[in-house]
Amino acid sequence: MKIVIIGAGEIGFDLANVLSTEKHDVIVMDHDKECLSRVSSSLDVLPIEGNATSVKDLVKAQVGDCDILISVTSIDEVNMISGMIGKRLGAKMVIARIRSDDFTDKDSPITPTDLGIDVMIHPELSAAQEISQLLKRSSASDVINLADGRMQLIGIRLEKNSPLIGKSLIQYSEDYPDLTFRVVAIVRRGRTIIPDGSIKLQNYDQIFVLATTEDINSIVKTTGKKETELNSIMIAGGSDMGAMLARILCADKTKEWSIKLIEPDYEKAENLAIEMKDVMVLHGNPTDPDLLATEGISDMDAFIAVTDDEESNIISCLMGKHLEVKKTVALVSKPDFIPLAQTIGLDAVVNKKIAASNEIHRYVHQGRVLSVTELRGIKAEVIELEATPNSKVTKKPVKKLSLPSGSLIGGIVSDDKVEIATGNTQINGGDRVIVFCVPSDIDKVTKLFQ
Repeated sequence: MKIVIIGAGEIGFDLANVLSTEKHDVIVMDHDKECLSRVSSSLDVLPIEGNATSVKDLVKAQVGDCDILISVTSIDEVNMISGMIGKRLGAKMVIARIRSDDFTDKDSPITPTDLGIDVMIHPELSAAQEISQLLKRSSASDVINLADGRMQLIGIRLEKNSPLIGKSLIQYSEDYPDLTFRVVAIVRRGRTIIPDGSIKLQNYDQIFVLATTEDINSIVKTTGKKETELNSIMIAGGSDMGAMLARILCADKTKEWSIKLIEPDYEKAENLAIEMKDVMVLHGNPTDPDLLATEGISDMDAFIAVTDDEESNIISCLMGKHLEVKKTVALVSKPDFIPLAQTIGLDAVVNKKIAASNEIHRYVHQGRVLSVTELRGIKAEVIELEATPNSKVTKKPVKKLSLPSGSLIGGIVSDDKVEIATGNTQINGGDRVIVFCVPSDIDKVTKLFQ
């Protein structure tokens, strides 16, 4: 598939990295020579220097011949104009990063399709929604809803006192015969393992467990952790993501949240205080330890750091953990910080680039691929596929399928039931199947379902 990415910043680079790894024909265009140099020296893509709003430069980037045009510069207007031109030139699908509420609002007089944009993505909003999910699962480092919410994949870090340490996955399953679940991936000292039943769990392993949503609380208890209610939340950083998170929590009618939000810009803080009556908005430096202590960080159930300074996010979250805050979540952008953050004691991290990548992925793998989700800090992805009636996966039970070595079938979803896959599970045509695999194996896996 030919894919043109406009914008070689953080999100564009990450997308180019993922899509080129999956063997797509990727072209990256940007006006910044330094960004393009980073792309060309690190990735197997074609870099093009040019202006995203220039018809001549877009033609040079072969936009008219591409299957997907992805415009992810930092400026909404540039993304919209390049998307409009790309559609006119012949791009089959246009995906644009647009953060303005003027276009995301359901009552807006102009829709993205009016501008020739097929899909609009909002990485900050996606990341804020991800944080809200993490706040509902206090013990999890990751929470991913699958199969329309009927299944969940959760990431849990095993502490030294976990009863699972030293047990094989077979023993783990045998000890809890009333629970149906599957450990689909393990991160151990920075290495990703797609496990078999014989592997034994070790201190500080981060395990990813797939189960039906109603069984998740019981699964958490087996690891030695406890789900606790999180009510009082402190958010460091009120622009973009921090404000979005506060709005999402205020709109949640299932519980009452007590929210403090710290914003360094006085005018923004004032506007947020006027807008959000249920949130205590404070003006100050959200990375100032004295301010955090004065405002009662030690009394908070959760501390969320989403400022633009990721080092400060990590440090302030570590301070929160030192003061026994039950859950800390930091916004980070550098890939190297993702595994490091949890190693040094943070509960969870979020990443806007991964949120954007997950949104775009399902449009890249169209057809029988229903969704693709990249996991943070782990070299594996979650794919939700639909099996065609005569595909190879419907011919044999799961244990006899010739799956690539870096892949594993986790769950099966049909109209009337949800089940965790075992070796004897039979996949039928029309079933939705949840598969875990390394990025390089995605194409091999999807061919088995066609």
